[in-house]
Amino acid sequence: MEKRFSTFYFFIDTMPLTMEIQPANLLDLGALHRLEHACFDKDAWSLLDLMAVLTWPEVIRLKAVEDGEMVGFVAGDPRPSQGVAWIATIGVSPPYQRRGIGRALLHACEERVKLPRVRLTVRVSNTGAISLYEQEGYRTCDVWRNYYSDGEDGLVMEKTL
Repeated sequence: MEKRFSTFYFFIDTMPLTMEIQPANLLDLGALHRLEHACFDKDAWSLLDLMAVLTWPEVIRLKAVEDGEMVGFVAGDPRPSQGVAWIATIGVSPPYQRRGIGRALLHACEERVKLPRVRLTVRVSNTGAISLYEQEGYRTCDVWRNYYSDGEDGLVMEKTL
């Protein structure tokens, strides 16, 4: 299996920061568990769910790494029978947000999807993420009422690749 890495350079206050997107695997379980809780708190996946996403054969799983630390993660779930892939989760550690890392992860996942459409679900209150997805060509196609454990609705957004 070919390992593909992507390196991105960001400049913050004229200081370059290097971030790589790499395949993720079960060895990343601890880092992913910490990232999930930092990003999603009450919506964080259980260890069992994280183990599944890191081992399920068809799942696209990528991590953003900066200075040897996982700072972001995305998982894409291809569903060929439906002609769609779902972004099952995407998150960037709060200190690293608003640097383009989420966008880079989204692009990297989309590049690996071999289906015509990609969908994701996002909290209606997550205006920052919704704005990013809209900028990237995602459009709301449904609203799932009471989708989240606290009763908040989820927007289903879709992009044609």
